[in-house]
Amino acid sequence: MPGGPPQPSTDALSVLELLAEGAPAARFEELLRAARRRKASPDTLAELEEAVRLAFRVHSLFSHAQQREAGLAALVDTAHDLTLVRNLDTLLHEIARRARRLLNFDMAYVGLRDEEDGGSYIRVTEGQTTSLSVGLRTSDDSGIGSLVQSTLAPAWTSDYLSDERLPHSFDIDSVVQAEGLHAIVAVPLGYGTTVFGTLYGANRTVRHFSPDEISLMRSLGNLAAVAIERARLLEETRAEVTEAELDSSRARSSLDAQRRVEETYIHLIDLVLNGCDPQTLAEAAVKDLSGALLVRDCVGRTVVEIGTLPDLAEDDVRGWTYDAHAAGCPVPIPTDGGWVAPVTAGCENLGAIVLIPDEPLTDGFGVRLLQLTARSMALVQLMQRTTIVAHDQIRDELFDELLSDIRPLPRQLTPRARRLGIAIDEPHVLVVARPEGGSPHSEGRTAAWASSYAHRTAGLMKVYDGCVRLLVPGEDPLAAANAVSRELSPLLGHPVTIGAAGPVVGPERVAQAHREALSCLEALTELGNLGGVATPQRMGFLGVLLSETRGVDDYIETVIGPVLDYDVQRFTELTRTLEAYFASSASPTHAAPALHVHPNTVSRRLERITELLGTGWQEPERALEIQLALRLHRARRTLNHRQTDRAGGQAESPRE
Repeated sequence: MPGGPPQPSTDALSVLELLAEGAPAARFEELLRAARRRKASPDTLAELEEAVRLAFRVHSLFSHAQQREAGLAALVDTAHDLTLVRNLDTLLHEIARRARRLLNFDMAYVGLRDEEDGGSYIRVTEGQTTSLSVGLRTSDDSGIGSLVQSTLAPAWTSDYLSDERLPHSFDIDSVVQAEGLHAIVAVPLGYGTTVFGTLYGANRTVRHFSPDEISLMRSLGNLAAVAIERARLLEETRAEVTEAELDSSRARSSLDAQRRVEETYIHLIDLVLNGCDPQTLAEAAVKDLSGALLVRDCVGRTVVEIGTLPDLAEDDVRGWTYDAHAAGCPVPIPTDGGWVAPVTAGCENLGAIVLIPDEPLTDGFGVRLLQLTARSMALVQLMQRTTIVAHDQIRDELFDELLSDIRPLPRQLTPRARRLGIAIDEPHVLVVARPEGGSPHSEGRTAAWASSYAHRTAGLMKVYDGCVRLLVPGEDPLAAANAVSRELSPLLGHPVTIGAAGPVVGPERVAQAHREALSCLEALTELGNLGGVATPQRMGFLGVLLSETRGVDDYIETVIGPVLDYDVQRFTELTRTLEAYFASSASPTHAAPALHVHPNTVSRRLERITELLGTGWQEPERALEIQLALRLHRARRTLNHRQTDRAGGQAESPRE
């Protein structure tokens, strides 16, 4: 044979032709069977078998390359589609669906890190058969996801429940068993060293994942992480834009409200400067405030009323007014969505505005406008009541002089008081009230109430050292003290201790009555009777010690005066009967021998004494007062006898 390389047989060339055509594997097998049927030579048959084997290898390489190309094409499509999704939840569902289709999983799910509580939780699932997986929380030390979080690399198993290399937990195993899962692969979702979640794929049969499948899953995880981070940034940006729009809207609304308030306030000030009255000003304000409005003066009288207000208890309105003055700004009232605004000039109480709006007030417009309306009303009242304001200052100066023992021109005090409407030459009582358990809030209420009460009663007031001092017309200090207690204590919500003295007539005795009232207040404090009321007359023999004007004679007259007068007028011996009665341990039978009368006579005399002194005179406290008055009366009578004997004067009168 001539030399040269061996030439391929016809059958070998046929294999190349089939390979070039991309024929299926069955065509190669058919070629081998045809050669065997025609009984080709052994060399030819061996050559053909080698050619077919090589063709199968080339065919396998072509198939693998096609699969990789299809996977890469699917990844490209997935990357494109994921960029179109902007909502995070929708994106996570799309990622799970793509994972199922791309790698033919029975189930795919996405877990995200919980930065606040730690650990992870399953956010979305695709292909689940139970409701147990969504929301399942996994710790950092259990489940296949914990391996991914710690190593930042993919992890997989062909049969999860039987794989002892994995850190198991009861909760995760229960869900895996309920879903019937076996093979699971997990890849990290993140960028760099930051992992914020895990992408899972699972099959309900045992499956051995190839390196190409793991690589494809990892590539999908990388694409998904970028898309998730982009969606997160978009959501944050969208939230910031929304917040910026809200801020801008609020700013515009605030500017509009401020502009409206400014325009309305300028209009109100123009009305004030033009000399309008409170009625005109209130009518202009209520057009913007929209509701029922009531203007009251400092003593609670109605100045202006516009619209129909609901029935409000006077005590409640007074209390809300004091709260507004103490706060220095409008305060809401608990009913009907109303508001009370103080009308003040400095520290002076000029009244209040009560508003029941048709719609709830907003801080930016309604409340601010109400406050400015109150200020405008204060300007109107100041312009109309300049003389009254000056009188209030003079009233304070007058009361200071009355309470002081240093009066350079005492004769001028009475006419000065008369010009202010204070009849100081008529009976007045002095009341000193001290709130117990006070606070800055209650102090403001107390001062506002005292100013109003002094105007209502045509009296004088002063708040000093935590106490309210009142000089009010009247002859009964106890009644005046009780009247103050009935108003002030419920208003403040805690007890008020009160000392009172008087009556006094003329400016000379006001300071003295003030000292007596303070002494009664201090006595109540020392006795632990906080919240009580005391006057020198009511404190019995202690009143003799506390009073500068109430002596022993006044005390005797107050306690047993009716009995002494009865003895003088009827020539009876009721006073001796009282002495014998108490000396015999309150026994009429034992007192009778000392009086040289029958016990029935003693009983009749005691009945007469009850008529004169009133029921209850035998109670321990009252009986002690009577016995002390009897002793003082006997001592005074003895001293009078001695003075008469020394002077050789007249005989003692029957009452003595």
